[in-house]
Amino acid sequence: MIPSELKEKIRRIQITTNRIVDETIAGQYQSAFKGRGMEFSEVREYLPGDDIRSIDWNVTARFNKPYVKNYVEERELTVLLLIDISGSQGFGSTGAIKNELAAEISAILAFSAIKNNDQVGCILFSDHIDNYIPPKKGSKHVLRVIRDILYTKSSERKTDIANVLEYLGKVQKRRAVVFLVSDFFDSGYEKTLRIINKHHDLVSIIVEDRREYVLPASGYSILEDSETGESAIINWSNSKARNAMLDKFAKAAEYRDHLFASAGIDCFKVRTGEPYEATLYRFFKSRARRMR
Repeated sequence: MIPSELKEKIRRIQITTNRIVDETIAGQYQSAFKGRGMEFSEVREYLPGDDIRSIDWNVTARFNKPYVKNYVEERELTVLLLIDISGSQGFGSTGAIKNELAAEISAILAFSAIKNNDQVGCILFSDHIDNYIPPKKGSKHVLRVIRDILYTKSSERKTDIANVLEYLGKVQKRRAVVFLVSDFFDSGYEKTLRIINKHHDLVSIIVEDRREYVLPASGYSILEDSETGESAIINWSNSKARNAMLDKFAKAAEYRDHLFASAGIDCFKVRTGEPYEATLYRFFKSRARRMR
C-alpha cells in the first residue's frame, strides 16, 4: 500500500512537471535528442535531382530503369534514467531533499520522452542495483518510475557509479539516451564512464545542496556522513575546519567537472530549494543548437 503522503507527492510532481514540459521543454526535447539515424523506407523510381548515390542498382537492373532508396529518420528513442538513491541523496538543507529534486527532474525528462513517443526505463542504484524498470511507453509507466524513485529505499549508504554503468551495458545493448542523476560523491568510475559514453548518448545531471558549498560562519553542528555513517562535531568558527570541508567539496567538484569535459559528456547542475526551469531550458536549447 502506497502511503497517502507519497501519493500526494507524486500528484504534485505530475502537475508541476507536466506544466514545465508543456510550457517550456517539449519544443526543445525533440531537437536536442535525435533518433538512431536513418532507416530504409521504400524504393521508388528515380526523379531528376535525386542523389545518384541513393540509386538501388539491383532494382534498377531488374526493371531496366533507375530506382532510388528512400530513408526516413528513425525518431523513436530509448531513454534510461540512472538515479542515485544512496545515503547522500536524502540530504537537504532548504526543506527540499536531493531525491525529491531528482524525481522532479526525472519526471520532466520522462514526460518529455513519452510526448515524443519514446520509451523510458529506470535504474535505481546505490553501491548495488536497487531496482531496474525496463523501458516502456505511456504515462502510467512514467508515474510508476516517479513512485519508485521516491519510494525505493536502498539498504546501502554508499555510491558505486562504475557498477551501475556496467549494469547498463549488460541490460541495454542498443544505443540509448542515458541520464545519470547523482551528486557524484564517488570516484574510480572514469574508465567505465568513457566506455558507456561511446555506446550511448550520456548526460550527467549533478544534484547539489547549498550547504555543500556555503557553510555557516559560526556555531556548532553535529555532522553525519550520510554515506559512511560517521559523525563529528564541527565548530564553524574554526576556520581550519571550515576550509578543510570546503576544500574537500571543491576538489571533488573540480575532479568531476574535468572528467565530464575531457570525456565530452554533457552535464548540468540543479540545486535543492532553487528554481531549475531556466537551467533545463538553457541546456535543451544549447544542445539543440549543436544537434542542427
